[in-house]
Amino acid sequence: MFNRRLCILTAAAWLALPSAFAQSAGKPVRIIVAFAAGGPVDTMARSISEPLGKALGRIVIVENRPGASGAIGANEVLKAEADGGTMWLTSVGAAAINQSLYAKLSYNMQKDFAPLSLVANNVEVFVANDKNPAKDAAEFVAQGKSRRESTPIASSGKGSIPHLALLQLEQATGVDLLHVPYNGMAPALTDLMGGQVAAAFADVPAVMTYLKSGRLKALGIAAKKRHPLLPEVKTFEEQGIKSVDTNNWYALFVSAKTSPEVIRSLNKAVQQAVADPAANAKIAQSGAEPKTSTPEELGSILKADIDKWAQLIKARNITGDE
Repeated sequence: MFNRRLCILTAAAWLALPSAFAQSAGKPVRIIVAFAAGGPVDTMARSISEPLGKALGRIVIVENRPGASGAIGANEVLKAEADGGTMWLTSVGAAAINQSLYAKLSYNMQKDFAPLSLVANNVEVFVANDKNPAKDAAEFVAQGKSRRESTPIASSGKGSIPHLALLQLEQATGVDLLHVPYNGMAPALTDLMGGQVAAAFADVPAVMTYLKSGRLKALGIAAKKRHPLLPEVKTFEEQGIKSVDTNNWYALFVSAKTSPEVIRSLNKAVQQAVADPAANAKIAQSGAEPKTSTPEELGSILKADIDKWAQLIKARNITGDE
């Protein structure tokens, strides 16, 4: 009985899709992730893959294509057929920051890709070693201003959201910070807990385990409102520090050659997938905020963030090219 019902639901989902998408119904749908397996974007993709498959009436598989700051994953999507069967799940870095960092980027987000939907918002939290005497970001800044030397702040790499967030903090307060870039957040947090650096900005999902264990402490939220999993931690604005506001959102994109009809159908399926109770709870428990959008809304967010980060990157003469 269950199998019969599943077949009926699958057939109904398939028939509801536009013909351009339905013609390739035998093939799995691919979600390309431009990061290694086990990371937050990969986890997000795997959280929605099953309910997305149910909504589409297709098998959905996650493929990891890490490297070249997201370009390998992006190019994998662009060389596939533009039939909606290959999507790119990425964070804000590869989507809105890379084109300002790299002079010879192999893709152009606004020309080569079409926005599909947000999947989650992912704000930054400012964390310090548990032995740091500062109770919040305002005290940390005051502490830094009293020092003769620069205060070392870790990031997951040059041009990353954590790097740009520390530049926002430096610009907003005048505190002298020394950027210490790492090859990813994991080694940065290891050194932070070991006392080699004083603090770091990080995605909430990346540090929840350390915050719960007491090895790190949260000093401020880089967003307009407090985080539901860290309700006691004030935003920077609440602490009198303005313009420290980041969102390392995750979103889905497809080739710009994909038909509007297919994009609308995929968007509806993504909305259903993220609303799925199990997927929604998994995303929220990780520390991210489940959040979908229309393609048009994502397009506006993308443009605003491209402009926002380009101004800061240009002003500070940051480049990702070696």
